[in-house]
Formats: sequence, C-alpha cells, structure tokens
Amino acid sequence: MQSLWMLFATFLFSLMGVCVKLVSEDYSTPEIVMYRSLIGAIFLGCMVGVRGGSFKTVYPFQHLWRGVVGATAFGLWFFSFRGLPLATAMTLNYMSPIWIAGILFGIGLYHGKVRFEWKLVCAIVASFAGVILLLQPTINANQWQSGMIALVSGVLAALAYLQVRHLGDLGEPEYRVVFYFCMIGTMGGAIISVICAHLPGSDGIAFHSHSIRGIVLLTLIGIFAAVGQMAMTRAYHLGKTLVTANLQYSGIVFSSIWGILVWEDFLGWVGWLGIIVILGSGISTTFFDVRRKMASTLEAYEKARKTVSQKTG
Repeated sequence: MQSLWMLFATFLFSLMGVCVKLVSEDYSTPEIVMYRSLIGAIFLGCMVGVRGGSFKTVYPFQHLWRGVVGATAFGLWFFSFRGLPLATAMTLNYMSPIWIAGILFGIGLYHGKVRFEWKLVCAIVASFAGVILLLQPTINANQWQSGMIALVSGVLAALAYLQVRHLGDLGEPEYRVVFYFCMIGTMGGAIISVICAHLPGSDGIAFHSHSIRGIVLLTLIGIFAAVGQMAMTRAYHLGKTLVTANLQYSGIVFSSIWGILVWEDFLGWVGWLGIIVILGSGISTTFFDVRRKMASTLEAYEKARKTVSQKTG
C-alpha cells in the first residue's frame, strides 16, 4: 500500500505538466524553471524550519552538480512541452530508468562486475524503436526537434538521479538534496532568463509581467512538484522498490488522459504502440536494476558473514 504513494506522485506530476504547457504561452522556459524552483525552495524552507532540520552540508560541489544537471533536465523537458503532445513529452522523459539501467550496466561491464545481458540490451534497443514509433505519426521538423530535446532531458534526469543516489549514500537527507536543487534551479533560471532576453529573436523581456492566470499556474506548478517529490520519496522509502518503480509509468496514462481532455491530442495506433513498447522496456530494465541491487546486497552480506566467521572462528 505504501507504494501507492507513487501513484499519487505521478498524478501530481501529470497535473504539473498540464500547468507547464498552459503557462508556456505567457512565460519563457527559464522563467518557469525559476518560479517552479523558487516556490519549491520556499515550501521546503518553511517545512524544515518547522521541523528543526539543518541545511548545513559538507558536499557543496556534489549538490551543485546535481542541481545544474537536474535543473537543465527540467528546463529541456519543460521546453519540449511547447512542441509535443503532453503524453509524448512525458513518455520520452520517463525513459530515464532505461538510461539509468544502461549507464549502470555499462559501468559494471567495464569494471568486470556484471556479465553481458542480452535481455537488457534488447530492452534498450526496443525503447529506441518505441521512440521512433511514437514520433513517426507526426513527421514534423518542430516535433522531431522537441522530441530529441525531451529525450535528452531523460538522459540528464538519469544522471541527476544517480547523483541523488550518491548523495544518499553520503548520508545527505532527501529534503536537503531537493532544497539545494531548488535553490540552484532558481538562480540558474534567473540567469538564463536574462541571457535569453538579449539573444537575437527574443522579445527582449527577461521577466514577463504577471497576470492572475499566470500566478495561479506558476504556484500550482511549484506546489504539485514539491508535494509530488515528497510523495515519490515516501513511496521509495516505505514501499516495495519494484512496485514503486513500475508505478511511476502510470504518469504516462494520466498525461494521455489530460492531453485528450484539454488539447484533444488523440494519438494513432502507431503512437500508442510506441508508448507500450517504451513502457515494456522500462519495466524490463527496472527488473534488471532491482536484481542488480539484490545481487550486490547479497554479495556484501556474504562478505560480512565470512569476515565475522573468521574473526569468531
């Protein structure tokens, strides 16, 4: 039952995607990243202040790397919403577990810690076939460009998640990791907004004026993102890893429904086939990742047991 927190998280993330796509008409992508991060930082700052937590860290550079990569991934993902149906953008970004499994497999293979896995390789190749199927119904230069941007955002999200794992291994609490991510996203979004305002072809406005509609949508983006992040963290901490990891793909279903209801984005059967292939590939790589973790834990346990036996023997 605790794994169902992921279902709640993906529902909130899908709502965040709806708000991002709607507010993109009034604000630039760096502005959206800035406001999303600012609201998240304020929310977490208040929460930690009430609970008496600490933001002091001895790993500033690790937080900087995670924040820069994570904020860039968010920015590219938000930008892809301008040229893609909501379900397509969500699906391409949700390929990050596939990238994570591929990266860990490559590292393990290089160091001789894992064997060559044909099933994993086939799953990764199948995921690319799914991307082609998903984008094929709309052979449009703008949509292909947005599709590649969403794909890159998934790769960067995978790198950011690996850094989150590393920070967790170092003993950094989740709230501190998310807080510094939000702070870096706020500062980075503001800087990029100013730079983009001076680029050729821009409207020359770094920070656009607000309307009631814009304020409401930006606030909802920040709230949905912050609460969704906390629900996802709770799911991973208390739920079953395999169930939790696979439930994240429910976000694609939610996004598909919102896309149909709000923008009438009806995908053809080829597009739906692409989504199904990517879903199947993601679930397969999740099994591989969990199995790798279990094998690593078992190996560590056996080493510890032998060490204890030798000392007491």
